[in-house]
Amino acid sequence: MSMVTKAIAVVLGGGQGSRLHPLTATRSKPAVPIAGKYRLVDIPISNCLHAGINRIFVLTQFNSASLNKHIKNTYHFSIFSSAFVDILAAEQTPHTREWFQGTADAVRRSLHYLDVHEFNYVLILSGDQLYQMDFEDMILNHEKSGADISIGTIPVNAKDATGFGILKTDDQNYITSFVEKPKAEKLSGLESEVSEQMQKEGKNYLASMGIYVFNRKALFDLLKGDQHADFGKEIIPDAITSHKVLSYQYEGYWTDIGSIPSFFEANIGLTDDIPAFNLFDKHSIYSRPRMLPPSKISGTVLEKTIIADGCIINASRIERSVIGIRTRIGRGTTIVASYVMGTDYYQTLDQLDKASDTSTPIMGIGERCYIENAILDKNCQIGDDVRITGGAHLTDGDYGKYTVREGIVVVKKSAFLPNGTTI
Repeated sequence: MSMVTKAIAVVLGGGQGSRLHPLTATRSKPAVPIAGKYRLVDIPISNCLHAGINRIFVLTQFNSASLNKHIKNTYHFSIFSSAFVDILAAEQTPHTREWFQGTADAVRRSLHYLDVHEFNYVLILSGDQLYQMDFEDMILNHEKSGADISIGTIPVNAKDATGFGILKTDDQNYITSFVEKPKAEKLSGLESEVSEQMQKEGKNYLASMGIYVFNRKALFDLLKGDQHADFGKEIIPDAITSHKVLSYQYEGYWTDIGSIPSFFEANIGLTDDIPAFNLFDKHSIYSRPRMLPPSKISGTVLEKTIIADGCIINASRIERSVIGIRTRIGRGTTIVASYVMGTDYYQTLDQLDKASDTSTPIMGIGERCYIENAILDKNCQIGDDVRITGGAHLTDGDYGKYTVREGIVVVKKSAFLPNGTTI
């Protein structure tokens, strides 16, 4: 049996994503644009497709319109293939009238969609993580071991361990105990066997990555047998006592993009000489194919910068920044350590002429601007001589057209900042 028929994947769309607000004000977490041209959901789906797993359900309930559109426009398979990427949104039925109550509840209420397919294993993934992982190896390891459940785990240090579910393993890599976000003083005795390199880095604790492989029977038995709402907090701790639960250790790059600072760092990190998350890898990320022209750049000094398709850039300098699709940047502008998401469409020449005649900002960034430590969401209109300088001197809060989170200025989608604005 090939991996295509052995396994089926479920990508969890997550809740409201309040810690990623305002990027999640009008879209779900998996639909948030990353790296200038992808969406977060492209990461788990691409990892699945590279492993030969091409039957994928994406579970959503909040602001799912843009995610539905992205998936509809992106993942097309041959009509002679059984492959699909389907959205399952929370729905009212004669039996249930409420939203998904947690990760396990979301999968439980979708079991009847899975049940009609042939598969041995269910791969359950989060829609808001950045990593490149070999799921084929994980499933083959699971199969060889005879486990009921495998959990993707990553070694972490004592400081980080308090923010994760920590698993303790025996010498066979089976999980013997699970503690959700243990306090620092309770970490003693929770160390697991890790590689020599991880030991040198002080990463002696195994954190759950929220990546699970379930045998078909184990998943159905555990979810139908009780009404627990969450995998990490309830289903997995209970399963350790009743099932064989294996740790699959991963030592590559992995980050949970749950907050504005982690999202910002992940995107800016892509501009490193050899980024921890390498876009220029043989396992490329699949996304929506857009028929955009190549980017046009005039008179700009570029330093460690990623520029997506279809941009028109006349800036003076762009440094350690990610510039998204269809971005226009005017003359004399400097951008440092920022993520500009770009625009969904081009303005016509008539619209650009009218904007010029009325001194109205066009879609994009105007002339003589200075932007640092910022995220500019899609379709922003930034006027001339605008200064945005993020940093510790700014107070966190929501200021109407923009939000400040830990010194990072997030200009909201379609925001209009008139000429001379200073933040």
